[in-house]
Amino acid sequence: MTRSPNRPGPASALRFATELVAWVATPWALAGHSVLLAVASVVVLVALPTVFATPGDKEQVLVPVPGQVTIGLVLLHMAAAAVASWLAWPLPAAITVWILVAASVLAELPRWRWLICAPVHATV
Repeated sequence: MTRSPNRPGPASALRFATELVAWVATPWALAGHSVLLAVASVVVLVALPTVFATPGDKEQVLVPVPGQVTIGLVLLHMAAAAVASWLAWPLPAAITVWILVAASVLAELPRWRWLICAPVHATV
């Protein structure tokens, strides 16, 4: 079994930047509606990828899941960043986030191809 292309590099840097935007923009956008919902959004966005991961894609996996779940978690962050930035910030900032998300999607494609084929119980 080959290892995931999830190595330090441009793709992981773009993904991390997108995650950071999601962690900041989502509660920012939700805080006006509910502080509890804003806090819950950060807990969900941080906890899910910490707990669930595809073996071979991360060094330590608490709960192994198929690659499609990992892709879904990344897409959740990207969608949260894109939508929340649009709702929370001025147009130039939101456009910048959309460009970041688009670049991240393109950079993630090799990893996603690997994740689609990765067995759940792969050994690291």
